Amino acid sequence: MRIGVVGDTHNQLGNVERIVGLFDEAGVERIVHTGDITQPSVLEKFARLERPLVGVYGNNDEHTRDLLSEHASTFGMDLVDPPRVLDWAERRILVVHDPELHALPHPATTDGIDLVLHGHTHRYRQETVDGTLFFNPGECAGFLAGRNAVGVVDLVSLDATLLRF
Repeated sequence: MRIGVVGDTHNQLGNVERIVGLFDEAGVERIVHTGDITQPSVLEKFARLERPLVGVYGNNDEHTRDLLSEHASTFGMDLVDPPRVLDWAERRILVVHDPELHALPHPATTDGIDLVLHGHTHRYRQETVDGTLFFNPGECAGFLAGRNAVGVVDLVSLDATLLRF
């Protein structure tokens, strides 16, 4: 199973349209959003995907959380407060927004976790710590020109790749 990973979209609708196209081309089966959606219009764009979107809320979603929750429900998306654990393809996945808020990496929080997905930093991260892959595709909101990317993770091999745009 291949999943798309995105976070920190910050209501940048032009970029979200490109991201939808990238995930369609990549043929991912599910999308994980690591938070900081900020506005329901982002979810409307993601609703064009014909695959499930799940994820967590970020710190910049606090003021619009009720609207985001309402829209997510309308579009059949599943967003919750972090941390979130997903069990997919015989892998245990921890999804958070801010890795420092959840004290990651730390053996007490990553024991039995194969993959940690996070956002918040807007910086690319792909490292293995004590057998757990930590992945953040980095910037996709357009704040850092020329650095936009989302990720694809193969849950069988735990290979993560960037899709730059």
